[in-house]
Amino acid sequence: MSFRYLLDANAYIQAKNFHYRMEIVPGFWDWLDLQMGQNEVGTIDMVFDELTDGTDHLADWAADRKKRVVTVDDERTQEFFADVANHVMSHPVYEEPHTSLFLAGADPWLIASAAATGASVITHEARVPASSKRVKIPNVCEEFAVPYFSTFDLMGKLSARLVLDPEAPGQIEGKSG
Repeated sequence: MSFRYLLDANAYIQAKNFHYRMEIVPGFWDWLDLQMGQNEVGTIDMVFDELTDGTDHLADWAADRKKRVVTVDDERTQEFFADVANHVMSHPVYEEPHTSLFLAGADPWLIASAAATGASVITHEARVPASSKRVKIPNVCEEFAVPYFSTFDLMGKLSARLVLDPEAPGQIEGKSG
């Protein structure tokens, strides 16, 4: 199974904590489910593990979507991971502990999987200047010609429309101060 867009853990976490809180904007999560069902969006097993490691509502939500996860054990992803690791370790500016922290997490595998399958990475990380000692997803994606976008850009690309349902309680009428 492959997806056109692979989500970083921060795409889910920031959605849950900020703009699309599960109890306030369930339409976002329904839309995400729809996109997963159409094999548009998904994630890798390491991101899934990060999400389900918690005890919150997001961990439960993610656990129910195990089948929307791509493993990173295929040969092509492994090869790209080796290239990503090589790039990070030999980069003239990146320094410890940033390199080890980056390589120990899901981020390099997310990029490798996207490179191997032709997917785009969805992340809220921002590109850092070339002089930065920190390793960030956008910078490494650019090195490997892997497209990356934010959740907001993804929603635009997939023509998301989160609309109110006038039949649902509390959707139109609201209490005002």
